[in-house]
Amino acid sequence: MQSMFWAIAGLSAIPFAFAGEFFMLGLGLASLLLALATCLLAIGVLWRRRWARRWVIALEITCLIGSLLLLLLPIGANHGPVALMTNVVLPIVVFLLLRKPRHETSLGESNLAQSGGASAA
Repeated sequence: MQSMFWAIAGLSAIPFAFAGEFFMLGLGLASLLLALATCLLAIGVLWRRRWARRWVIALEITCLIGSLLLLLLPIGANHGPVALMTNVVLPIVVFLLLRKPRHETSLGESNLAQSGGASAA
């Protein structure tokens, strides 16, 4: 979802470059590159690459810190429910989903599943 949000933000910034706001072209391209990187990291997480998981966790922490700064500083940033959901709640949820459970073994199986407690049949 974050990749789509950044891609839409990048595409919506490009028409402003045609209207004379030339710095918006750079911001739009940066958003599109960030969307591409996020999509590639999501594929890496899907393929269970450890490096991708570490990078996504670092990206989510960075996004959360930046969003909290935008909320705290009086610079006119949007403080509505949509901004809170996409800028604060979404990075927290992704971080919580990617953290490693404490009861996981080196093979990725939980201790409960190894002991047979997971299958009651």
